[in-house]
This record gives sequence, C-alpha cells and structure tokens, in this order.
Amino acid sequence: MKISATIDYSATPHEVFAMLADEDFQARKCAATGARRHTVSISTQGDRTIIVSTRDLPTEDFPSFVKSMVGATLAVTETQDWGPPGSDGVRQGRLTVDIDGAPIDLAGTLSLVPGGQGTVESVEGDLKAGIPLFGGKIESAAAPAIRSAIRVESETGKAWLATRK
Repeated sequence: MKISATIDYSATPHEVFAMLADEDFQARKCAATGARRHTVSISTQGDRTIIVSTRDLPTEDFPSFVKSMVGATLAVTETQDWGPPGSDGVRQGRLTVDIDGAPIDLAGTLSLVPGGQGTVESVEGDLKAGIPLFGGKIESAAAPAIRSAIRVESETGKAWLATRK
C-alpha cells in the first residue's frame, strides 16, 4: 500500500533539517504519538545522518485481529537515513519503519526541498504486510497509524519551529 505525505514548513531546509536531527525534537515527536516509552539516537556515518527512534505504542485503537497478533503494545523502530545537503539545503533520505513481532514494515524515501512556505518535506513509502491472504487487511489497519504519525510529526515540527523564530 502506498503512503504519501507532504509537510510544508515555514523555515529553510537547513532549519528544518536541524530540527529533524535534534534529539529533543525527536523525543517530543515520540511522546506526541502516544508512545508509552521511547528512545532516540542520532549519529553520523560519513556525510550521512542517521536518526533512529524506537517507541512502544498502545494498540487499543487497533482492530481486534491486529491486537491478537501483537498484544497491548507495538514496538516500532523508525530509521531516517539522510544524505548530505546540497548548496540550497536540499536533502534526500531513506525511511524504514519496522514493527517488532508483526509481519509489516514500511520502506520509502524522504526529501527536503525549498518550496511552499519555506520547505516541503515529502514522504513516499510502501507499506507491506508479509501474510498471504490477510496482508491487505493488515496494511489497511496499519495505514491510519502511519498517516497519524506523519500528521503528528507535522504538527510537532510546526510548533517547534514557531518557538524558534
């Protein structure tokens, strides 16, 4: 299942990336998604920046067939692997979201480009469930949570940037 989103930030690509690569911002994002527990690590490998967040999310709003497979919480690991900036701050990256104990994951691309109010972040991904016959049903059940997490990141990021102007 395709997942696509754009986030329009009122800041330069350099400012938006500085926010994304800030441990405090990532922690706020995790908390805003309702995580019961989370960890964040940000590192560099050559000219790449790797942002990894893990969070335990409650499953009470999931369909019962999903809860019966994964339990009361989902352990989610999100990895953003960003390349170096261009002279205008444009960046490209890769996104993976792995759900521990569930046969579903998300793999996609990220980009930061000048546009809109200042910077447009694009997320393009493929949500895949590895269960024959039930895969589509699981993808449909998981997609709203992924879209909600992107919306929460957008809201958290806009509030974060507004306090830094």
